Amino acid sequence: MIPSAPATSLTASVDDEMLSRMVRTDQMVAVRRSVLAAIPINVVLSCTVALVALHAGRAFEGLIWLLLSLALNGVRSYISRWPFAPWPGVAAESGVATSASGRPVGWHLRAAAAMAGASGCVWALIPLLCDGYSSPQAVFYLTVVCGICAGSVTYGIAYALVPISFITPPLLSVAGCLVFAGGFDNLSLAAMVLLYLGALMRGALHSDRAFREGSRIRNEATAMATQLRMAHAKSLDAAQQLAFRASHDSLTGLLNREGFTEAATLHLMVPDGRQHGLLLLDLDGFKAVNDAFGHKAGDRVLQDVASWLQRETEDMQAVLGRWGGDEFAVLYGLRDERQAPAAIAQALIRSISFATSHYGGHLGVSIGISVSGEAGFADMISFADEALHEAKRTGRNRYQVFDNALNQRLATRRDVERDLLQAIGTRDIGVWYQPIMTSDGREVHSLEALMRWNHPRHGQIAPEDVIHAAASTGVAEPLLRHLVDEVCRGMRQLEAAGSSLAGVPVAINVSPREMAQLAVDDIVLGMLKLRGIAPRRLQIEITEEVALDTHATRGRLSALSAAGVAIVVDDFGVGFSSLASLRSEYVRQVKIDRSFILDLSSSPGNEVLVDSIVQLGHSLGVQVVAEGVETQAELDVLRNLGCGLVQGYHLARPAPLPDVMAWATARSAPVPVKAG
Repeated sequence: MIPSAPATSLTASVDDEMLSRMVRTDQMVAVRRSVLAAIPINVVLSCTVALVALHAGRAFEGLIWLLLSLALNGVRSYISRWPFAPWPGVAAESGVATSASGRPVGWHLRAAAAMAGASGCVWALIPLLCDGYSSPQAVFYLTVVCGICAGSVTYGIAYALVPISFITPPLLSVAGCLVFAGGFDNLSLAAMVLLYLGALMRGALHSDRAFREGSRIRNEATAMATQLRMAHAKSLDAAQQLAFRASHDSLTGLLNREGFTEAATLHLMVPDGRQHGLLLLDLDGFKAVNDAFGHKAGDRVLQDVASWLQRETEDMQAVLGRWGGDEFAVLYGLRDERQAPAAIAQALIRSISFATSHYGGHLGVSIGISVSGEAGFADMISFADEALHEAKRTGRNRYQVFDNALNQRLATRRDVERDLLQAIGTRDIGVWYQPIMTSDGREVHSLEALMRWNHPRHGQIAPEDVIHAAASTGVAEPLLRHLVDEVCRGMRQLEAAGSSLAGVPVAINVSPREMAQLAVDDIVLGMLKLRGIAPRRLQIEITEEVALDTHATRGRLSALSAAGVAIVVDDFGVGFSSLASLRSEYVRQVKIDRSFILDLSSSPGNEVLVDSIVQLGHSLGVQVVAEGVETQAELDVLRNLGCGLVQGYHLARPAPLPDVMAWATARSAPVPVKAG
């Protein structure tokens, strides 16, 4: 028997009640088969007994006994073919008659035992055919009775009550007749018959236990195998979905950043002699849609824009992608003047309002343009990004072709690169912290350190721009040392203030470029030792490609992990090899990318993916953090899915350390009781 609805968990097993039902069903099926197999032998022996009685001059008694035996065998055979009602969740073997209106399994087992007892009582009447086993035919009858009793036990291995019910009446009848006859020989023989009865009972009980144990093991193994097949199929499905998600945006269905990069690179490699235009689009006023109508409306806008973009470019054989947030990218080959990038951009700017007008307002679009020439995709996207920023800076809802007029943008970048080393020396580059909470919201599990730089001329500089500038100017190592030192100082400040956050780990991000080019293990462990901070207090957040780059990073990750520094995979689920990164021996935690958490409560697809990641994490002993939690509904779904750690604006925003400490103190302060 196997359960009709196997569990879906990799580690789930069949519960005891279900197993007991499956074993009982196996016993009933086996009893039916044994009865149907034994009845022909019973009939043959019954006829033989009747013939011996006829030969001994007891034709009437033998005929009456034979009719009783045949009648009972007929009833037993008939009952053994009745359909039975299976237990819920237990499917019978093929070829076994079942019916929802039939008798339950327990009734059939009891009926089989009762009918076996009735048949045994018929055989207990044998003494009437041989004067209480004193006639010349007594030896024959004794042999037949003992033989059929032994055969009953041999056939009835599944359910001991059936053979025991059959053998008890005839063997007790034999023993009683021998005792009644008296004499040493008869009494000794009676004792042997009783011993024989006890041995047969013991054998029947032993066979019953062995059958039940074997049935239990077989059914449990079968059920577990079914569960594993189901889990494997779900894992494959989840892997396929994750692979699709790795190259496609879950909201719009377009290629995501990684997928677009790969497709565009391949597109540019085709030697067709044509130039290619790259348009980078950013929606103007999209934040106002989110603020006025909510994130669901904003998501609908992004979906509508994606559909509009597909319609507008359907005859251009273009590669389309969602570059990130409210940015979209279009790459296509230039065939004639009508497809000049400027003309396409103007047409898109004119038609964008029709795609989003039903939301109560008209969105604009800013477009940055670059043309391939001798440039590869990386340069093209960089040029288009510069042009896009210039288009937005100079008024929005317009396009800008990348050319020499973008000196101001390049000058800003030069300022950042020029001032970076000085900002490190003066500690103008600081660290803000964002808590990572348990999903019940009661405890702060850890803190994530986020780099912040408020440039005196250009304001807040994005962390990725700072890292890029550091790599370009050769100050990546001083920047990393500075950030680790800032985190160590922060830990000491927490300890000195006696904060409730003094013992929590702090995570710091390390980019793929830093991990590949710097001796991160020596830098981090050296700074921790210098500041007297235990390595277990620090976590290193890396991206999926770093976790898989065994050539450049295996030794560094090994040294960090061996020292006690926990390795965390950030933005999990958006890379090309998310599942493969989980196999790394260093990974202790993964952070599900915020794109899967956004509006999770109304996205069954994302819920399945998040559940798969959480279950995989549990199976592999890896902590799972959901980042980007912005609503209570998202938090409730994550709790139900068993995601133990969460991070996001709904719980706490990034802030300077004093503000985070004040926030923690306010959370732990007792609520004053009003007098009254």
